[in-house]
Amino acid sequence: MKRILLLVLLSVLALPLAAASARGSGSGSVVVGELFAAGGNTGAAFANDYVELFNRGAGPVAVDGWTLQYASAASTSWQSTALSGTIPAGGRYLVALASGGANGAALPPPDASGTSNLAVTGGKVAVVDDATALSCGDAPGSCSAVSSVEDLIGYGSAVDFEGSAAAPTPSATTALARAGGSCTDSDDNAVDFSSAAPNPLNSSAPAAACSGSGGGGGPGDADVAVDVQPVISIALDHPTLSFPAAVPGTTPSPLPENITVSSNDASGYTLTVHRSAFSPHDLPLGIGVGAGALAAVPIAPAPDLQLATASGPSSGSGDTIATSVGFVSPLPVVPAGHYTATLTFTAIGK
Repeated sequence: MKRILLLVLLSVLALPLAAASARGSGSGSVVVGELFAAGGNTGAAFANDYVELFNRGAGPVAVDGWTLQYASAASTSWQSTALSGTIPAGGRYLVALASGGANGAALPPPDASGTSNLAVTGGKVAVVDDATALSCGDAPGSCSAVSSVEDLIGYGSAVDFEGSAAAPTPSATTALARAGGSCTDSDDNAVDFSSAAPNPLNSSAPAAACSGSGGGGGPGDADVAVDVQPVISIALDHPTLSFPAAVPGTTPSPLPENITVSSNDASGYTLTVHRSAFSPHDLPLGIGVGAGALAAVPIAPAPDLQLATASGPSSGSGDTIATSVGFVSPLPVVPAGHYTATLTFTAIGK
C-alpha cells in the first residue's frame, strides 16, 4: 500500500507596526484660571478685561469650535468669543475682552479676542464646548446642568454659580484667581476663587501640570496607548493529506484542503505554494483553487504558484481559500513504497 504524506510549513512576512494614542477629552479639564473685569477703568491694572483659561488635565485639549461666553449677573442672554487651537496639559490660554477706558497696561498677546465687557460688580463666565449661545443663568446651578458647559464662574452679584455661592467681587486692582495654581476645582466658586493681583498669562507661558492631589474633586485623565502587532498567519484544515491506496497508472481523487489566512496588513496579501520533490521518485502533485482545475505545484527553488491575493486586511475570522490537492496526471509506474513531499504555503503582505 502506497501513501503520500504531505507536511505543511508556514511562512509569514512581518507587517509594519501600528500604534494608537490618545488625546485629552476636555471633560472638565479646561477651566477658568483667572478673571479680570475692570480693564481700562480708573486705576485699572490692565487696559482690557481678560479671562485666562487653564488645562488642568493630563492631556492636550483641542478647543476648536468652543466659545467663551459671558452674561451679566441675572441675565440669560450670553455673548460669545470664539476659541481655537489646542491647550496642552498645564497650559494657559488668554482671552482678551473689552476695555472700559484708556487706563492700565497692555495685556500680553492674547490667544483669542472678544468684545464682551465684563461688569466688575458681578457676572457669569462659561467655557462652552460648542458655539451655541447659552440660555441659562437665572438661578443657581442652572448653567452647570448644561452638558456643553465645561466650566462656569459666577462672581460678585451673579445669581448663577457653581456650588454654595458666587466668587468674590473683583476690583480695578484685583483679579479672581483659581486656587492651587489653577489646579483646584471643587465645583464651588466661593471656595475655588479668591482675590489676587492680576497676572495674565498666555499660551507662551511655561506649562505647569497639576499634581495628583491638585485637581480637587474634578476628573482625572489617563492616557492609554496600544501597540498593535503585525499579524499574518495561516491555518490548515489538514496538516497531513494521505492517499492510502494509490495505484500506478491511475489518478487518485483530490483531497480538500481549506487554507485560512489572517492578516491585518492594510495593503493586502498574496498566498502562494511550492513543494519539495517526492523521494525516491517524484510524482505529479497538483493543487486547485475552488472548482478550478489542478495545476502542477512547482518544486523549490522554482517560483511559487500563486493561489490567492487580497487588496486589504482579512475578515475578522480570516479569509478561507478552498483548495484541492491531488495529481495532474496518472501516477507513474514506480516501485511500491512510502512516498512523501512537503507543501509550503506562504502568505506575504503587500
